[in-house]
Amino acid sequence: MNVHSSVRAARPRLPTSRLAAALAAVLFAPPLLAQDAPAAAEAPAKNELGTITVTAEKRTENLQEVPISISVVTPEKLEAFGQSGDGVLQLASRLPSVYAETSYGREFPRFYIRGLGNGDFDLNASQPVSMVYDDIVQENPILKGFPLFDLDQVEVLRGPQGTLFGRNSPAGVIKFDSARPTQETSGYARVSYGSLGTANLEAALGGSLGGAWSGRISFLGQHRDGWIDNTYKGTKDDLGGYNDRAIRLQARYQPSDEFDALFNLHARLLDGSAMVNRANAIQYGDDAFVPGFERDEVAQDGNNKQHLFTWGGNLRLVWRFGDLSFTSITGLERATTYSLGDVDGGYGAVFHPPMGPGEIPFPSETADALPKDRQITQEFRLSNDQSERLKWQTGLYYFDEDIQINNFSYNTFADHALDTWAQQRQKNKAWALFGSIDYAFTDRFDVRAGARWSHDQRDFSANRLFGFTGPIGPLTSSPSDSRWSGDLTASFKVNDDVNIYARVANGFRAPSVQGRITFGNDIWTVKPETITSYEVGLKVFTLDKRLRFNADVYSYTMRDQQLTAVGGATNIVRLLNAKRTEGYGAEFDLEAFVTPNFILTAGGSYNHTRLKDKGLGVAPCGGGTLCHVLDPVDAGGLALVNGNSLPNSPEWIGTITARYGIPVGDGGEFFVYTDWNYRSEINFFLYESTEFRSKPFLEGGLRVGYNWDLGKREIALYARNLTDKKVITGGIDFNNRTAFVNDPRIVGLEFRADL
Repeated sequence: MNVHSSVRAARPRLPTSRLAAALAAVLFAPPLLAQDAPAAAEAPAKNELGTITVTAEKRTENLQEVPISISVVTPEKLEAFGQSGDGVLQLASRLPSVYAETSYGREFPRFYIRGLGNGDFDLNASQPVSMVYDDIVQENPILKGFPLFDLDQVEVLRGPQGTLFGRNSPAGVIKFDSARPTQETSGYARVSYGSLGTANLEAALGGSLGGAWSGRISFLGQHRDGWIDNTYKGTKDDLGGYNDRAIRLQARYQPSDEFDALFNLHARLLDGSAMVNRANAIQYGDDAFVPGFERDEVAQDGNNKQHLFTWGGNLRLVWRFGDLSFTSITGLERATTYSLGDVDGGYGAVFHPPMGPGEIPFPSETADALPKDRQITQEFRLSNDQSERLKWQTGLYYFDEDIQINNFSYNTFADHALDTWAQQRQKNKAWALFGSIDYAFTDRFDVRAGARWSHDQRDFSANRLFGFTGPIGPLTSSPSDSRWSGDLTASFKVNDDVNIYARVANGFRAPSVQGRITFGNDIWTVKPETITSYEVGLKVFTLDKRLRFNADVYSYTMRDQQLTAVGGATNIVRLLNAKRTEGYGAEFDLEAFVTPNFILTAGGSYNHTRLKDKGLGVAPCGGGTLCHVLDPVDAGGLALVNGNSLPNSPEWIGTITARYGIPVGDGGEFFVYTDWNYRSEINFFLYESTEFRSKPFLEGGLRVGYNWDLGKREIALYARNLTDKKVITGGIDFNNRTAFVNDPRIVGLEFRADL
């Protein structure tokens, strides 16, 4: 990051940003590694960090005064993390307590905050981490994968957000805000090319459209050549490629301070490979690759392809009447997709030789399709804006979703003929009434409270047209639920530099239904999960605005947690409720000017999670024969998971970034920027085994470049996965020891120009 104020003027860059014991451990642990420091909302003086503003509580506030555990990611961090073409998964392990993974490739991300998430791979899956893009909740997991480009900033709100964001946010919220149109002409173009034919083009242009109108158009194009050879088919560079394109059009009408209208249209088109599964890539008896494993080779007899198209629009209207504001936010989202993969990851079978790599008990070539996903949302909100002592807001929220899902299975040995077809249909309607109040008893002591009443109704049906044991259905379920959620927070300003706060909050995830009956005859309905969380935090902005340090400790208890038992002996999903889940931990974010030309950001987290349900059992890997199960096994062959940590929940996460700039001449600069992120080992499934887990992983990136013309032009060399580390990121356990693998090192050149 350029810390020289004259260079920073044109384009602000990243300010390159049980419990007590856990906090001490986080602050002084060896994996001191780090977080995203947000862009300043106001131009800082030379060698000062700027004030960061957030909208975590649906009004603009100083980050240091919002009594919630928040991390903010700025455009420069997103540019660095996404240089090799990564989508929204680039946030994984790069923020305290945040992890993400997928079994779908570039769509369907699955996020986890403080260990809470959902590994369900069905297109009807619900998740406890809510994603909000330009004020619109993206409920279906396919919608959550919209690319990150031309953003103002990203806010991660940890802990239950049941008051202002409602159901399905017990773990927290990830909030994306696009750069909005202004009357000033602005824009940029960024192009890069790297190894594996990795090419990225990103551009935006905005400004006045005449009178009170302004507009902005943004575009993203990402490409990678196929780079994985299929040795069974004899095809070179057959898999791993993609073309991903997205566009956003915005128009803003602001004739006066009393009225503001913002129109937003957006779309995405993706074609490429689905997740590439690697048969028997995991050693028996170890969480390591088999000898001779090559990342750029597979041997598969099934087909693989992926197509996705999403589009939507939203309208944000704000009327101001003196001290009052009335806001209306209307959203429409649509999605279709088809994703086909060779799930067994190999070729042949024990009854159809030859086979490999390793033993393939039976072939599995399946596809999921979403012919319809329509989501409508409406929010009305009334608030006061100017009061120094009392602030309040109240509102209504409505959600209406209609989705259709097709699940297909193909006979690989009969020219890939369709042999099983199942359908799902769900209509989900929800509405809520919410309100919050913020009262400053003194200039130093402030109390915030909020409550929300929510109602959720689902009507679900599933049927199998043919295949497996024959037609079945319709199988139906219509769960509904109504409940309260809320929060209470007290904050105290110790002095001008230090704020402390304490927060108690609860939230819930609505009832869920699962009906993946391609290889089963049952649907699964689980009751709502609820969470109560306690959090104490510290926010410091000191040393003449050269150091920002925020930290917190927390604990939570979740009841009836909705869990997904994936795999076992069949490729289906089972939903379960765990009686009790406990978690505690600590998090910190740090951002500092070390010297006038050197800026550092760091962050880390410790998350301890435990299942507390003595009777909870799940089917282990392939009936328990494909791996070494470490849990007790009952008479029915189920692994008892009481006392296990949650899947995909690393105990330690750390991230660090550092930027050193050398000013050159009048408005130029050479710079070096590096970022490193660490996560401890993770377990893939609810049961524990020797094989189905991932070792600790440290990944780094490097960017070396030169900018000139007061930062308006920049050219840089970059490298992602700098050490070319190879790691198992996920697995499939029902057929063989199938693994997912991270991408190799990408090295490239990038040029950017700003208006």
